[in-house]
Amino acid sequence: MSELFDAVDALLASRAVLPPPAERKRLRAAHGLTIEEVATALKVRRATVSGWESGKTEPRPPERDAYARLLDKLAELYPADPADATAPVPGATAPAAFTTTPAPAEAQTPSTGPATQAADTTAPRNTQVPAPAPVATAPAAAPHPARTTRTPSTSRRPGAKKPAPAGTPAGGADPRFENGPLAVVDVEDGKVLAYCVGGLVLDVPAKSLPSLVDWTLREAQLGAPKLAGPGKDADPLLVLTEAALERYGLPVTLTQEEKHAGRLPEGHKVIRQLTRADWKLTKRGFGPWARIYRPATGSARACVQLCIPSWHALDTRHWGEAGQLPPAELARVLGVYASRVMTPRGSTAVTGLELMTALHPSTRASEPDADGKRHSEHNPGSLGKDAVDPMNWPPCEVPDGHPVLKDVPRFHVRGPGEKLFEEAYDWARPMTDAECTLRHLVGIDVNMAFAAGANGLVVGLGEATHVKSPVFDPKLPGSWLVDLSHVDLSKVKVGKDKWVELDASLLPSPFTPKGEHPGGPAWYATPTVAYAQELGYDVAPIEAWVRYENGRYLDGWYQRLRDAYLATMADLGVDADLAPADFLTAMDGYQARDPELAIVVSAIKATVKGGLGKLRERPRGEGWRPGQPWRALSRPTWRPDIRAAVISRTRINLHRKIVKHAAFTGQYPVAILSDCVVYASDGPSPLDFLPYRDGKPLPGGFKLGINPGLVKWEGTQSVLWGEEVRERFNAPELNLARYIKDGTVTDVDNGE
Repeated sequence: MSELFDAVDALLASRAVLPPPAERKRLRAAHGLTIEEVATALKVRRATVSGWESGKTEPRPPERDAYARLLDKLAELYPADPADATAPVPGATAPAAFTTTPAPAEAQTPSTGPATQAADTTAPRNTQVPAPAPVATAPAAAPHPARTTRTPSTSRRPGAKKPAPAGTPAGGADPRFENGPLAVVDVEDGKVLAYCVGGLVLDVPAKSLPSLVDWTLREAQLGAPKLAGPGKDADPLLVLTEAALERYGLPVTLTQEEKHAGRLPEGHKVIRQLTRADWKLTKRGFGPWARIYRPATGSARACVQLCIPSWHALDTRHWGEAGQLPPAELARVLGVYASRVMTPRGSTAVTGLELMTALHPSTRASEPDADGKRHSEHNPGSLGKDAVDPMNWPPCEVPDGHPVLKDVPRFHVRGPGEKLFEEAYDWARPMTDAECTLRHLVGIDVNMAFAAGANGLVVGLGEATHVKSPVFDPKLPGSWLVDLSHVDLSKVKVGKDKWVELDASLLPSPFTPKGEHPGGPAWYATPTVAYAQELGYDVAPIEAWVRYENGRYLDGWYQRLRDAYLATMADLGVDADLAPADFLTAMDGYQARDPELAIVVSAIKATVKGGLGKLRERPRGEGWRPGQPWRALSRPTWRPDIRAAVISRTRINLHRKIVKHAAFTGQYPVAILSDCVVYASDGPSPLDFLPYRDGKPLPGGFKLGINPGLVKWEGTQSVLWGEEVRERFNAPELNLARYIKDGTVTDVDNGE
């Protein structure tokens, strides 16, 4: 009979609800036990017990049975103080059954305080609700709710579920994608596991890569709903760890030849397996971001995308050390990005471009015809499904080597009168004697500057029309050949009828990236020419390429990336409504509060810049020769005119603030690099030179804040540092904005 009782006790222990991680730690400490003693008794590693107490992992049978028994006995000896029952323990992670189900993520707004409801200890044992993710607020952190993750309706029992790391989004509300947009596939103790967002871990029965793809589409319930009505659902993404690569017969790293090709050779055994199972690869082949599919039947898609971090799928410049994270943490990072931006489709640049198309699909279903059938038709507001014929591009808008320039001599250098050259600032000047008497050089940086430049911008949607001697229209997107050399920055209009005098020698020209004054007719995008008018000067274009079919194509793109950025920064404790001093305090060390969410912020910003850069993608090898078309020209999103317009508007926005600041304070920038501006100041803080009055900034000038277009502190160095660096390298116009962040000087070009 005693054996039966022991069996019953073990059965109950295996199904027992474990207390929260913080309570586990309290009970151990209350009895005077060390982590080593518990680990020795349970015959596990010290790190394993530490993981159970931090909430990063959960025990599995048979260790779970013994651990639950230990905690039950300790709870009898050391009951919790009822007065502390509702007080959250700092750093604690609530278990699944101890939280309630919050609202869907789509309806949530960034939280700055505790949002967890009262604990419900009667919740069903098998219901897993991810632990509330902390939303850091300076200086303390507060929990942030996440959606419930449910057990998938698959024919195979899901594997052990582990609590999600803080900040992990849960699975999607769409029942087809119940387990979220992606999973990180790993091998642990000989078992293949899929770490989904929200902390769910599934057993993977697949023995080969073809069966893994099949399992993903049939049972895993991965993917994401479309972002726009006429669009397509996002395909599931599988991230393969090194252990998973070995399990499925793939190399952990690529050879030098494979790296150069960007893919595995066609004869690789895994590719042959896929071919035998009737799976296909896209033209990019089996590379770091492989897409495996079967031709669609009707509206049904059968496609799975792979991400292979050890093949450098996650560029460290944008994703930091994400590729080195454990599976659950990597699922969290990519899951937050996928839920707020979109499921990654490749590099951040590729994803930024794909996001434009996902929000503005090229086609939509027509109204029913006489027979009740619908047909594919152009979706208004999109770029269409067909690329512009390379030979129809305005010569001024295309880069060197483009087919439309095939008759231009090979070594001919096109000047401003032949080429549209809208780029970000790279300008600096020597400091004045008065500036040299000040103590500090302070850099301020515009948040999401190029995203802000895209907001509300009217861009061309169709092909350009050539016009001779046009009347300039600031509302008409295009490229204009016009002489702006008569614009005098020593006297400009800063209001409706207000003219001010400035020291033009201390200001960059708004019309050239290097800040040089234009010497004659040159090609400009519409925002640049419109700014000349705004400064109070007439413009008379000689000719233009204009686009009468136009619209605010980038608005939705901007809004989604803005919301993703603000929500993630709010999770890191930097809210959009902070006072200037509080904002500077919140920004100090924000990345250390949650390094994983800091990776997401970096990826979001890279998505903006990379997506805009892809609009004018250059040839990438493949045996290309000048005058020949390259692959990017075949897509409708190859739009150098849109890129030029965004950069033009971003540069003009910055110059407008600089002029307002100079007119009001008499202070001029020392250096500008893209979206970073350096001023000489008596104090080390931006508040020492930005003209705030009663907490309010100069209208039209610089304003501290996290919203796109507002500025943050970039870095401070001494004036002596700046002068010493310029003297050491004999570069009186060395761009100090490039080095203001940490003072480390590299890549000096002597100002040339």
